[in-house]
Amino acid sequence: MLNDKVALITGGGQGVGQGIALALAAQGAHVIVTGRTLNKCETTADLIRQRGVKALPLRCDVKSKDDLQSIVDATVKEFGRLDILVNNAQEVARGPLLSLTDEQMNGNWESGPLATHRLMKMAYPHLKETKGCIINMCSSVMRRWDVATYGAYAAVKAATEQLTRAGACEWGKDGIRVNAIMPHAKSPALAGWMKANPVEAEHFQKGIPLGYVGECEEDIGAFVAMMCAESSRYLTGQIIGLDGGQAF
Repeated sequence: MLNDKVALITGGGQGVGQGIALALAAQGAHVIVTGRTLNKCETTADLIRQRGVKALPLRCDVKSKDDLQSIVDATVKEFGRLDILVNNAQEVARGPLLSLTDEQMNGNWESGPLATHRLMKMAYPHLKETKGCIINMCSSVMRRWDVATYGAYAAVKAATEQLTRAGACEWGKDGIRVNAIMPHAKSPALAGWMKANPVEAEHFQKGIPLGYVGECEEDIGAFVAMMCAESSRYLTGQIIGLDGGQAF
């Protein structure tokens, strides 16, 4: 389905990013796995190679413009093309608005919408050549009726939502599709949150109509692979809740 396509993923060393990387590899894509911790990316790359495709692990701090340009350049140098960009990495600082510092807010912004915008622009000329696609990472926190202590996180994800919509509108003429997902997945970050907030976590899980949190590869990654396939060529500008039905 994605044979010999080339996919670049940020935050691919664990969790949702790793699940997406493995699912794309299972469909025949070669994957560039990036993250702040290189050994985690190397572990994911080893798993990808077991699927019979190529992998390139790269260290990248998405808050660094130079790092972002470096991974795009390395991708094109190694594979000669870029078909899929997955903006997954995101630094998260949550808490009551009065408690959040400028440093925390800047970290949320720089690792989220600013990094997403930068990579979208850097990838644009290559995706235009291949008629490729972009998948951005949003969150159903944008749809919560109560965003107390989640305001900063919701704000940056809402900014990413609008970048997604704008990219789809502006670049559709170039054959580039831009979509986003709002996933619930068994990532290390979610596991840590559930452990630290057991009461809220219980209510959270009960509020999922399908009754469970999605698997990173089988539920989230497999859907992303479908979104990137030719069979989804008419899908663009969509922000999809991939959360077992919780965000209606």
